[in-house]
This record gives sequence, C-alpha cells and structure tokens, in this order.
Amino acid sequence: MRAKYFKHRHWTDFSNNTNDIGRPLFWPKNREDNHFLNRLYDKQEGQFPVFYKYHLDNFLKLYPDAEEKEFFKHVWDIVDDTIGELKVKDRYTSRHPMEFRNKQHLKSFLEYLKTIDQWDTGRTKDEIIADKEGEIRSLKEQLADLKDDLKAAKKLDTEDFINIQDGELLTFVDLCRKMQKLELNGKELVFSQTQTVWVKMICKNFKHGNKEIKFDTIRRYFPGNPNEPSRRSAAVPAKSQHFQIIPTNKRS
Repeated sequence: MRAKYFKHRHWTDFSNNTNDIGRPLFWPKNREDNHFLNRLYDKQEGQFPVFYKYHLDNFLKLYPDAEEKEFFKHVWDIVDDTIGELKVKDRYTSRHPMEFRNKQHLKSFLEYLKTIDQWDTGRTKDEIIADKEGEIRSLKEQLADLKDDLKAAKKLDTEDFINIQDGELLTFVDLCRKMQKLELNGKELVFSQTQTVWVKMICKNFKHGNKEIKFDTIRRYFPGNPNEPSRRSAAVPAKSQHFQIIPTNKRS
C-alpha cells in the first residue's frame, strides 16, 4: 500500500474552493482517506469526473510505476466501505440526517465509478460469468445471422464467367457506357447511384481473353460524374467504338 494516494493541501493554502484534501496548517496525514471523503462531500455530481481525475493524475505522477487500476481500487474500497459503515449507523441520533445525506452522496459517486470501471471491481464472479455468457449468446446469434447472410449471398456466386474477346475489352466498356444513356418511356433504361458498380460487375463476372480483369484497368473509363470527368478519367478511343445502340423503330 502506498503512503499517499491523494494530493494534499499545502499548509499555507486557505482557499475554500479546492480539490486538494486536508486542512491548512497541520493535520494527520495518515487519515487522508477521511479527508478525501470530506472533500468529496463538498462536490456536486457534475464535478465527480474532474475531482477523480485530479487525484488520479497526481497519483500517477507521484508513482511512475503505478497504474490507474491501483488508484481506482483504493478509491472504490474507501467509498464502498464507508457506505457499509453508514448503513449500520444508529438511525435515531442527531447525526442521522447528515449521515444519510453522506451515504446517498457516496452512492452517487459509486455509480460514477461504475461507469469508468474497466476491471469489474464491484462485481461478483457470478455476475461477471452471467454477463460473459450473455455476450457469448449474443455473439452466437450474430454469427448465425451472418452465416445465413453469407449463404444467401453465395447463391449468386459462380465459378463461371463471361469471356470478352482478347483485345476488345474497351469495346465492351464502350457498350456499358452507352447503355447508361438509353431511355425507354422517358426514363433511363438502367441506372446506378455510382459508376463503381459497373467496374465491379465487369471485374467479377467477366474475363478478358480468359484472364482476370483488374479493377484499376477500367476504373478510369467510369468517372464518378460522366458529365464532368476528372483529369484522371479517360474516354474510350474511337477505334474501340465498334457499335451504336439505337431503338428498333429508328433503324434504317
């Protein structure tokens, strides 16, 4: 156990608003837990985080080999033990109203500590086990759902592919681009929110000369905004534009 856990008030400090524990001039340093409680009773719930961190930072600075877990456990034990002591106090004394307020105040602080408890300090083994079992059940349910989703997605997977004649990849790309300009009954025949989906469709379902089509090979031919292509975009060269798609009623 450390000799000192909290930042002590300097003996010449007479300020009323401070996070330091203790009194001006002289006080018994071996009772710093009681002085910590006395300072805590003066704090509002909204001040709990700052008050806790103030003394934690001082503790870690004072003991470079220490970790927050040690400080947290020390504070928890002080508060929890004091609550236990206040619970068995005589209810029929003049000090009861003050002791009742202190008990409720410490309960509120303990609730704050629970929100930052990373070490299950105040929980029993049964509670921890029950919680872990609940997490395991939840994860198993999620895993089952993911397996179902994966199974459904794989229904559309195929080892087969459509082969594009060797040297004519851009010819097919040109047709895909032209399909996006077709209209039927005043509406676009095909529509996608992004151009990337066309690139993915081609790379996943087609091959060029029986070889895999790389994403970056055709990405630049499908700019994000076809009407305002960026400098990184490219147009299909005229030599690869072998086909025109026209409505049947306009054929000559």
